[in-house]
Amino acid sequence: MTDTAAPERFLKLDEVKRRVGLGKSMIYRLIQEGKFPAPYKLSPAASRWSEREIVAWIDEVKDGFEGKKRRV
Repeated sequence: MTDTAAPERFLKLDEVKRRVGLGKSMIYRLIQEGKFPAPYKLSPAASRWSEREIVAWIDEVKDGFEGKKRRV
């Protein structure tokens, strides 16, 4: 049996901002409040976000807006 799951991708801040529709300041504020996935430090000058974690966060926010469980 083969694993058909897509490999993990890491996203730059600009891609994260585009996907979630938030600016840099709001993203980092939500990270400090524990409400947004934190980036992984790949080097002192490079931070990247897990695409899977960002997609899961978007799904969780959409669930809240659709009147389902809201975890804010």
